[in-house]
Amino acid sequence: MNKQVYEDYKYVMQDIYYLYLGAKYTMTEVVENNDIPIKFRLIAERYLYQEEERNVSLESIFYYLADKNINYKIYKQLKTKIKVSILEDKNNLIGGKRRQYVTKMLTLDELMEMTPAVKEQNGVVIQEVAVNKLSMMTF
Repeated sequence: MNKQVYEDYKYVMQDIYYLYLGAKYTMTEVVENNDIPIKFRLIAERYLYQEEERNVSLESIFYYLADKNINYKIYKQLKTKIKVSILEDKNNLIGGKRRQYVTKMLTLDELMEMTPAVKEQNGVVIQEVAVNKLSMMTF
């Protein structure tokens, strides 16, 4: 039996201001991937990488992140933004309502306002993590 590897949402992109990481990366893959800038890999290895979370995806880390956690404070200092898809009610042309997914870029605080139960109820899917490059220089 062949093991299939889920590679969607495993990507690295950069622009002038942000480093964008796909949400399916695990912390081990982040630390070991040479496409990710060395500065972020060092921050991840020294501060964010914990042995019990080595095979946990970034999606799961942000889905269950607690605001009292030291990782929350680090991501907050990195001015992290999270791209999510969320179910919202939209009006039809004929006046009815239907639920559909809408993609939004949320700040860390906006994501933390939702508990995991509310996230599940609203169908939140975390797609991407964006880290401010300038704030990486403070570490």
